Parts: sequence; C-alpha cells; structure tokens
Amino acid sequence: MSSAKRNPRVLVVTPEVTYLPDRMGNFSRYLTAKAGGLADVSAALVSALFNEGADVHVALPDYRSIFRGRLAPFLEREQWTIRNVMPDDRVHLAEDRAFFYLNRVYSAYGGENTKLSLAFQREVINNIVPRVRPDLIHCNDWMTGLIPAMARQMGIPCLFTIHNIHTVKATLAHIEDRGIDAAYFWQHLYYENFSASYEEAWDRNPVDFLASGVFGAHFVNTVSPRFLEEIVEGRHDFVAWPLRQELTNKFNASCGVGILNAPDPAFNPQTDREIHRNYTAGDHPAGKRANKRHLQDTLGLIRDDNAPLFFWPSRLDPVQKGCQLLAEAFYGIISDYWDMNLQVVFVANGDYQQTFRDIVSHHGFHSRVAVCDFNESMEHLAYAAADFILMPSLFEPCGLPQMIAPIYGALPVAHDTGGIHDTITHLDADRGVGNGFLFENYDAGGLYWAVTQAMDFFRRPASQKRSQVERIMKESAASFNHANTARRYIDLYEKMLERPLIN
Repeated sequence: MSSAKRNPRVLVVTPEVTYLPDRMGNFSRYLTAKAGGLADVSAALVSALFNEGADVHVALPDYRSIFRGRLAPFLEREQWTIRNVMPDDRVHLAEDRAFFYLNRVYSAYGGENTKLSLAFQREVINNIVPRVRPDLIHCNDWMTGLIPAMARQMGIPCLFTIHNIHTVKATLAHIEDRGIDAAYFWQHLYYENFSASYEEAWDRNPVDFLASGVFGAHFVNTVSPRFLEEIVEGRHDFVAWPLRQELTNKFNASCGVGILNAPDPAFNPQTDREIHRNYTAGDHPAGKRANKRHLQDTLGLIRDDNAPLFFWPSRLDPVQKGCQLLAEAFYGIISDYWDMNLQVVFVANGDYQQTFRDIVSHHGFHSRVAVCDFNESMEHLAYAAADFILMPSLFEPCGLPQMIAPIYGALPVAHDTGGIHDTITHLDADRGVGNGFLFENYDAGGLYWAVTQAMDFFRRPASQKRSQVERIMKESAASFNHANTARRYIDLYEKMLERPLIN
C-alpha cells in the first residue's frame, strides 16, 4: 500500500483460497480449498498485499478434511494433529461442524450451501471482525453477501467482488436462527420485496445474498470490465433484476468497476512440469512441435507436425460455453480442411461430451478428433500442443482459457463477449497487432468464419507466424498475471480508504 498512508488492516473474506505466503504461518500454503478462479485471485491478492507490507488478514472456513488431506505427510511424520500446525494470527479459520467434514468447497446439495454460508458469516461477523478490527473488508461472492451490510452499519469500508452470479435466499428468521444478529444491520440488506420495518420483513420476506452484497458494499467489482457493462446494458437475460439494478446503481455512482482475474502461475510453458517439452517465446516452434507429436501419439491422432490443432479447454456446457455452435459447424470444419489433417482435442466434461463422441463415431473422425474427460495434466499438454483454442462462449464473466492459451502460443478463436472482449483483440498480422480471432454474431456461421480467419493465419509463411506468436506470448505473459490483478485491487483499496463513507 502507499507509503504516504498509514498501514491499513485489510481483512479478505473468501470461501476458497490457494497458496498463501509461507510467512503467514509455516503451513499456510497447505490451507488450499479451491473450486474455481476465486481461490487463485484471493491468494494472489493476499500475497501481493503481504509483500507490500500491508497488515493483511484472511478469513476462510476451516475445511478440516480438505486441509488434513494436504497436510497428511507432515502430520504423519511429526505425529501432530492439524491443531498443532495452524498458521499465525493473520489467517482466521471459521470453525463450525458444517464444513469440518466436507471434501469440497461447496456441497452437492443446494440447501446445504446456505447452511455453510451462514455458518461462515456468523463466525466472521461475531468473532473474526471483532478480533481483527479491520480498516477495510474485502468480501467475495454470495457466500459472504451479508457481511457488507454489517460493515456499512459499523462504518468499515467494504469491497464486494462478484466472481459468478449464483445466489441464495433466506429470511431474517432463518439467518438469526443460525446465530447472526441481523437486526443490527437489517436495513442494509436487499429483500425480495420492499419492507418498511424489521418486523414486517422478519419471517416472510427473503434476503437475496448476492444482491445484498452489492447493495450493502461501498464499492463493487466484477471480474471483467466488459461483463459489468453488459449487465448494466441489460444484455444478459439470466442476470436477475435485483442484481442488475444494484450493479447499475453502483456503476452510475462510480462505485462499480471491473478487474480481470489472472491465470494460475503454474500455466507457464517454460516451467510447466505437466508438458512433454518446456519452451519459451523464443524457441516456441520446436517446443510446440514436440508437444504436438506427443499429444498426437498419446491420443491416437494422425502424427503430422503440420496439422492445425484446435483445443477445446472449457466444460461442454451449451448454456454458457457455446459447444452447440461447434457441434453444428463441426463436420464442415473437419471436412473443409481434411487434406490438412485438421485436428480437434477436447479435454472437458459436460452435457455435450456425448454429442461430440457420437459425431466422431458417426463420421469416423477417430484419427482427427479426441474427446477426453477433464484431466489437469492433459489440459496443460493440450495448451502446449495446440495452435488454437475454441471458446465460443455466449457470455463470459472473466474467462481464463483465453488468457492461458496465448501464453503457450495457442491463439483463441472466440466470441467477442465479457472477459474475452477485454483480453483478446482480432489479429492483424500485417500490422503486428492482436492476439486471436473474434466473431460477433453468436451462431455457427460466426464461429466458422473465425475458424477460417485462424486457418488463413495458419497458412502464412513460417517466419511470419513465428514472429507474431512470439510477440503474442511475450505480451500475454506480461499482461495476464496476478501481479497486475493485485495492483488493480490495491489501487481500489487506496481509493476506498481515501473516500468519505456515506451510510
């Protein structure tokens, strides 16, 4: 944080995190509980704050079963229990039986997640905040959606970050039954219907957790600038009116921004242990060729160094990820470039996986298309082997594959939306600008057009392709990293701490 200011005490409240700095406790980096990008962003932000000398604290659930599994080798060797290796007083574990025995961050049962959220927030509100006495609180997603209302009532600046748009609802009666004194801050919560009094709202007017987080917070951010604009513009029907209304209010009051996430630092072709051969931007042709050969041999594809290889890196979800567009255009894409041995590799689970298996079987594409269950090692190898990735998402709050791929020298073929819009620009090789191939019309024809643009680039002389991919790899590594993301959050913290609070 700025040396011109006193050292603020920041409390980051998150349901998931990875790789906290060792100096926050000898075993803090083993307190890893991850379901998505929120975990990586939280850890990167905490690390950046800590490295700048900020008085940073973290609150997360005590996932004893998850932590014990990661700590098992140390516990067995030293004959310790997990209580012997708790980190120092900067990491605050919210304790409740609700999450002691979970083997994942979120429960597979919907109603159980509300219980987990209330248990976590009860401990933060009743015990952790009074103990830490933060100058600023940073909350993340619906699991922390009640805390901004408490922070506003207490006069503590609060940032609320939306990583996804899922929410739950519960009445004040249910919230208080779980040990949270909601009467203290009830007027800063967002209800399903208007209520003029606490008594009127108590048992029949549910609180929307995500909308409450936005409503109660002093500042709000989404994980890409364009996705926030799309919500405000009403471009997405799936965004509920309460969330859109409250985000619009924050945006119009200059209290809503977009800050992009960044990929896990493990996605680095120079150091990645999961790929067949490491490489840099300077020697990427040889490195990618070796990885392509290895992937082709592993999956039984035609071994051809010159075959254009497309990789599908996202779950096969037709609601968001646009796999139905690819299914519609698939036969044409394969057949039109048959003589070039165009290949497609899927490393993804999801509803459309069987659809692509059926297409492959029906047309006999087995030597050109591989459909694989998600596997982390195979995912890394596919990035290293691929020339292009396919990402025709209908919407994308942030997206990480379109940032990871160009770091490995695989260029995105993607729909121009959300976080993709903020990170990918259409390649103009003659001018030496851009890093992928974007289509605007969300249909199979739009995707097919973008594939033809990618193939036009693929046919260019090797020297031209090499110089462009080298440039893109270097620019991507410099832009898409946690240091840049953390800097944006730190700048926002400083702005919040300077700004007078209005309750």
